[in-house]
Amino acid sequence: MNTRPVVLLMGGSFDPVHQGHVAVAGHFSRLLAPDSLRLLPAGDPWQKPPLKASAADRVAMLRLAFDGLPVPVVIDEQEIRRGGGSYTVDTLRSLRAELGNEASLAWIIGADQLAQFNTWHDWRSLFDLAHFCVAARPGYAMDQAHLPPEVATAFSQRMGTAAQLRDCAQGVALFASNLSFDMSSTEVRAALARGELPAQSLPPTVLDYIKQHHIYRI
Repeated sequence: MNTRPVVLLMGGSFDPVHQGHVAVAGHFSRLLAPDSLRLLPAGDPWQKPPLKASAADRVAMLRLAFDGLPVPVVIDEQEIRRGGGSYTVDTLRSLRAELGNEASLAWIIGADQLAQFNTWHDWRSLFDLAHFCVAARPGYAMDQAHLPPEVATAFSQRMGTAAQLRDCAQGVALFASNLSFDMSSTEVRAALARGELPAQSLPPTVLDYIKQHHIYRI
């Protein structure tokens, strides 16, 4: 029996968190049956425009969105506390120091992030620190022919199953091509700025929070 702890990780701006985030985390939680899901809101995501919501509001919305998920949820604010650029490699090294070398760490990314994975800081080192679970996104191909060659090679060499991921600490790539969400925080913010209420895109408790605190001009 495998007693290796499995920790599912999801980073991002979460500006705001939306139903796509919840659906993807739920999918991989059911698939991997992790011991916990750790959410890591970004402090200063260097590849994205400045954040609109405060760190406190983004953390509060995460708590509301993931309340009731059938896995223990931890909101890890280390990237917010760190300040400066948020690099995944630094976060994973910190998690390794905290959780140990035997824990199976699985980081969730979308196909949009996969397409630019080779622009991530020190990206080749990431496979020595964690597994990567990739979720499909409309408009973003996941096949080798449409990815940067070095990314396609790196991921094809590491393709594995949920069982293989659970049985080792890092280095497995797991693709969920049957799961796809067509929404983004950018689109949600734009709708809210227009005075629209994208109810299907946001958990109801998150939409209520946004309205009550007049975030994104609502």
